[in-house]
Amino acid sequence: MGEVWRATDEVLGRSVAVKLLLGEHADESATARFRLEAQTAARLSHPHLVAVFDFGSWEDRLFLVMELVEGRSLADLLLAQERLDPEQVARIAGQAAAGLAAAHRQGIVHRDIKPGNLMLDAEGSVKIGDFGIAQFVDDPSAALTTTGHIVGTSLYLAPERALGRTADAASDMYSLGCVIYQLLLGQPPFRSDTPTATLYQHVDTPPVPLRQRGVEMSAAFDSYLLGLLAKQPEDRPTAQQVADWFSGEAWRGQAEPLPMYRPAPPHAPAAPAPSSPAPHRSTARAVPGAASGEDSGAPTTYRLPQAAGGHGRRAAGRSRNAPRRSTREAIRRRPRVASAIAGTVAFLAAVYLGMSLFSPDASSATTPDEVTSTSGAQSPAPDDEGR
Repeated sequence: MGEVWRATDEVLGRSVAVKLLLGEHADESATARFRLEAQTAARLSHPHLVAVFDFGSWEDRLFLVMELVEGRSLADLLLAQERLDPEQVARIAGQAAAGLAAAHRQGIVHRDIKPGNLMLDAEGSVKIGDFGIAQFVDDPSAALTTTGHIVGTSLYLAPERALGRTADAASDMYSLGCVIYQLLLGQPPFRSDTPTATLYQHVDTPPVPLRQRGVEMSAAFDSYLLGLLAKQPEDRPTAQQVADWFSGEAWRGQAEPLPMYRPAPPHAPAAPAPSSPAPHRSTARAVPGAASGEDSGAPTTYRLPQAAGGHGRRAAGRSRNAPRRSTREAIRRRPRVASAIAGTVAFLAAVYLGMSLFSPDASSATTPDEVTSTSGAQSPAPDDEGR
């Protein structure tokens, strides 16, 4: 489409990059696309987007004056390193997503995200360039493609683009996912002998998780990348969501700590219930046990979070009603115990009274052998001997 020259801005005295359209007699489509790049890029201003300073023509050739990026593209980096470590890829992905988010907020889709269009400056910061085939989302007529033709690179083309549908912001996110995949593995997720076969793979073939291909990375990073490569556009995260996700530590797969359990302090004896609001409780909920103010001595039981359902509610209901049933049963058992004791006492009293009334005369039951003398006094034999 064009060639890029290093140049000097004689007015401001700075180094710039000048993109010059190839051919003196470029067709109308290429000229219009080049002009669109200038108009598109002029609307964007972001640290991770290549800035456009000027646009014009020289000897019937169009030119674009841009910010000069002192560095190299990700395509050059892949040639030198083959693959990058997850730490470096996470930083690149977050910055590229931030630049795309700025473009998407302006209603602009890049449509050709690939390693050659992502530059790294001298500080290692990402710069997205070449909006030459960008499209205004709110103006489908701006697409400079004829029926049956797709503008883009087959290795990074979203499935909906391969099916001939209009590109949107989600299409850029799929392409970025392909770039991230290649940075980590050294090759894109789909590649075939012909561009057409590669497009079919984008549409029909699920991507292989990178951990299954020997890449050492967190499961969270691997899973999030598969989300970027989702076949349906609505299933992919937005550019701002991707930028936010990579700006934190979630991509490392570090688990969040669980809330600490602190047992409740022992109840003070005979302490009146305060009328102030109840203190803040932890996220774990205790199953109701004894009534307020009572200490049953049983360990406190905590119910783990579970899906809301009838079974859980019925179980909780049984747990809440259990102490009340125990109290009612204890109250019902008390009269039964008292009645049993009273009946036993009455029975023993009746037996004793009967024995006293109907026993033989004590004098006839005494024999000389039963009389013993200890200190000169006689002690009567027990009434119940031989009875």
